[in-house]
Amino acid sequence: MVAANPLLEVKVPVPFDEVRAEHIQPAIDRLLEASQATLDAIPAAPRTYQAVLEPLDLATNDLDYASNLASHLESVVGSPELRDAFAAVVPKITAFYSKILLSEPLYRSLRELAATDEASKLDPARKRYLTKTLADFRRNGAELDAAGKKRLAEIDVALSELTLKFAQNVVDATASFEIVLDDASRLAGLPEGAIEAAKKSAEEKGKKGHRLTLQAPSYGPVMTFAHDRALREALYRAQVTRAASGEHDNRGIIRDVLALRREKAVLLGFAHFADLATDDRMAKSGEKALAFVTMLRDRLAAAFERENGELAAFARSNGHAERLEPWDVAYWAETQRRALYDFDEETLRPYFPLDRVTRGLFEVATSLYGIRIERDTGARVWHDDVTAWAVIDRDGERLGGFYLDLFPRETKRDGAWMGGVVDRLPGTSLERENVAVIVGNMTPPRASGQPALLNHREVETLFHEFGHMMHHVLSEVPIRTLAGTRVVSDFVELPSMIMENWCWENEALDRFARHYETGAPIPSDVRARMLAARTYRAANALMRQLGFSTVDLLLHTAYDPASHGDAIAYARETFAKFSPAPLPTEYAMLASFSHLFGAAYGYAAGYYSYQWSEVLEADAFGRFREGGILSAEVGDRFRRTILARGDTDDPAALYRTFLGRDPDVSALLTRLGVAA
Repeated sequence: MVAANPLLEVKVPVPFDEVRAEHIQPAIDRLLEASQATLDAIPAAPRTYQAVLEPLDLATNDLDYASNLASHLESVVGSPELRDAFAAVVPKITAFYSKILLSEPLYRSLRELAATDEASKLDPARKRYLTKTLADFRRNGAELDAAGKKRLAEIDVALSELTLKFAQNVVDATASFEIVLDDASRLAGLPEGAIEAAKKSAEEKGKKGHRLTLQAPSYGPVMTFAHDRALREALYRAQVTRAASGEHDNRGIIRDVLALRREKAVLLGFAHFADLATDDRMAKSGEKALAFVTMLRDRLAAAFERENGELAAFARSNGHAERLEPWDVAYWAETQRRALYDFDEETLRPYFPLDRVTRGLFEVATSLYGIRIERDTGARVWHDDVTAWAVIDRDGERLGGFYLDLFPRETKRDGAWMGGVVDRLPGTSLERENVAVIVGNMTPPRASGQPALLNHREVETLFHEFGHMMHHVLSEVPIRTLAGTRVVSDFVELPSMIMENWCWENEALDRFARHYETGAPIPSDVRARMLAARTYRAANALMRQLGFSTVDLLLHTAYDPASHGDAIAYARETFAKFSPAPLPTEYAMLASFSHLFGAAYGYAAGYYSYQWSEVLEADAFGRFREGGILSAEVGDRFRRTILARGDTDDPAALYRTFLGRDPDVSALLTRLGVAA
């Protein structure tokens, strides 16, 4: 008897462990046919919401489930078979979605529905869905002629193929690099845990000595703590030239992706891709997004220069006679921070065991949102590292669940992200549970039987992605297209970024910052120094992010290969203006910039969204400070007005409903200690 294909039906618990590479293409082919049949029936149906918009909203539900599940496994398992199988169906999926928005019969059905009396009487959420859907059709080529539609579909398919290959090249280039040290003295300065991890990594590869890689838990400690300057330089140069040469070279992909995005924007009547990308976002245009980023840069400029001057002077006074290079900055910054605040972040690791951090995080969520989080022992997982959890509401109703996959593996993509897998859609025929995955690449346990000990930045990352997950799981929106995190990208980071605040507040730290052996809290003097050091080089931290955003926006507005030449060289010239030290000529970070080129669109012309949302969350967190940072009343208000609402109203209106006014950038600058 042939086993059923696990991708053909949405199931909870999600059968992650059953999916094989050979399931992907047959399932996608069948689900494409089923989705198309649903769409084909719409033009002949009555012009009502239930006959036009509702089936349009749900037509791709099963297809999205299967493709998202396959994409997730390609990212976290990354076997050659899964990668090949997923790559084979990406063009089909992309072409299908492009065809939906180019369909004249569907577009005509929507226009005719919009002209009916029923449309004028729709509730606000459904009216917004109709208005946004019409705009999406127009923005994606529904009014183009046949030749234009054909070319647009070709562009979308090409972008999906190129960006998938870009992401795979980054994974492969990262995994292909290692330094194995026979001389352990070269690791002087590294925390004991990092040294043990390097030894364990070598042993797992059947090698002697200590193995260093470009994975974050290996790379970060070397750049921050290693006394060996040559070692820091070697890893830095490898990191910033990843996927810029050899068999994993992404340079040609970047060139082609930028050209295709530019062509698509012009074809659709936009001046450039940034205007196309921001047309339905809070920023509204590439020009306004760039003006926002430039404003923040100008506000930070004096503090940025002051911080860098102070660091250079500190390094000189401590024997560093040469100019500070990029591979020196993190090392000397950590040295200066310890000198200024008598604070070493590595001393905090014993107080952040992963199991206790997650329990504390869940307690914070319980206090704020009235939910309960429990281990889900009945869920199936894709790797032994993965844990599954259930989210239960205050009335005992199970809202959904999520999975944590937090440790690096060589075939797993780097970075951290949250992904929605199943939508709850309350009150509809498809009501199930919300299911999500949280993926990271954090410091794993040093040895069997020991807990993973996180640094504070990894704790922040976990809280950040948990905030995204709450946005998905606490959604009360029955319209799938508007549910959960399906909001504009310069609003989607608000729920995630605001969660990071609870990593700094004493009342929250008391819940989870406990020594893994003794259970003792962080000593009060250490905690005071940690909080005092929070704004250390804050201008540099934000300026780095603004550099990413500026490069992104310039590449998608002003960049012209005919006059500006190579995109990597163009980006390097811009990055240099935001760097605390001169960049080497071979600097090619753009070749591994997956936020911009690891998906057909993703954060392209949208990286500024992180800073935009940071302004929103800094001001919004003031409401929690006023009411109590673990206030159930304020938390419930945030849940009802932001997390539960998805995209059912304009994000600026949702924000005003929660805060009572528009955001003020001063809250962020004050928190960072750089307010003018």
